[in-house]
Amino acid sequence: MIVRLVLSKSLRDLNSVRLLLINQFFWPDTAPTGRFLLDVVQAIDSRRIEMTAICGASNYETVDDSPRPPVRILRPSATRFSRDVFGRLMSYGSFLAGAVVAGFRVGRPDTVITLTTPPLTSVFGRVLKLLRGCRHFIWEMDVYPDIAVDIGALKSRSMLTALIGALADWSRRNADGIIVLGEDMKARLIARDIPAHIIHVVENWADGKEIVPVPFQRGPLTVQYSGNFGLTHDFDTIAAVIKHFANDYRFRFVFAGGGARRAKMEAFCIKHRIDNVIFRPYASRADLSASLGEGHLGLVTQLPETCGSIVPSKTYGIMAAGRPILFIGPREATPARLIERHRCGWQIDPLDTAGLASLLETLASQRQLIEEAGARARQAFEKNHDRPMSAARIVEILGLQPAEVPARQKTAAAAT
Repeated sequence: MIVRLVLSKSLRDLNSVRLLLINQFFWPDTAPTGRFLLDVVQAIDSRRIEMTAICGASNYETVDDSPRPPVRILRPSATRFSRDVFGRLMSYGSFLAGAVVAGFRVGRPDTVITLTTPPLTSVFGRVLKLLRGCRHFIWEMDVYPDIAVDIGALKSRSMLTALIGALADWSRRNADGIIVLGEDMKARLIARDIPAHIIHVVENWADGKEIVPVPFQRGPLTVQYSGNFGLTHDFDTIAAVIKHFANDYRFRFVFAGGGARRAKMEAFCIKHRIDNVIFRPYASRADLSASLGEGHLGLVTQLPETCGSIVPSKTYGIMAAGRPILFIGPREATPARLIERHRCGWQIDPLDTAGLASLLETLASQRQLIEEAGARARQAFEKNHDRPMSAARIVEILGLQPAEVPARQKTAAAAT
């Protein structure tokens, strides 16, 4: 108890506190986990907090051209991130090995934050806490090994799954705090016998200055999917509806991004000679607002099995753009809860092709429903999910000194 009190006092009173961030992705990489970590860094008082990030040479997709953050950045591994299984495992292993060496070479941190790329990074955070007496927080972007089991990459009863689960839960139960992305993710951890009192729910966010609403365009009803379309996302429902509306030019479907399901969707459209589906590369951070604004509906999909093991982060960019969410996924998932709470979109159960087709027919003929739901989405975003307030929640949980808010922002916040 005395040690904890002294440590808490030092975090409040010392002019310089050392914070160590460990994640495979960080600036200038634009992977979502790296972007969220960058937002938190920018919300911390860099005059009082000495920050070091251990990250990899990942080359996820596009490059962030924003100014370098006030962080010492160490890249101990030169193995780049790869999406194929062997390449991914190699990049994970290379990064973790390099991170362990770098983590013991830097000065003793007061606080360590580990994210979940790669899996089991939290175990290293736990080791640092044991050997160096620092606090350790886990920011769960994906729940392992659950997510690997949910998509069939691991067997639920295998020894490897049990070992990964035991190591992950050992680090979780001994953490000073765990940050999760939704109530569904919190329920997953509680089901793993993780104490509820150390779990903090902070949903992901978007930047309301970078992503702003633009007027809805006329023309075909456009359903837009932005970002990674991967193995955790429902494919069959939207594919069936695309086939149902094949070459019906009242409707247009846009996929801007990448991922395994994206390639599968391209092959599907070629096979069935469907030409009212458009495929584009990832939008840069500077172009994301305009890209999202081209759609009438922002599509989010999720396999029911993954409820709580992931939380789709693209939801918040859609809300920031003033677009309704079209969510194909389980009712218990975070996007569905947002839709129900704020009336900012529509939820469709996976494989309910008829229900989705009927909804799109209705929205195509009653566009005012889309505009009204889009306005509610932006309002809910501004009140709950804009970058400054959300990143500040993380900083508060960590018990660190927040960055000084400019006077004009304080005035605007007070007026709101």
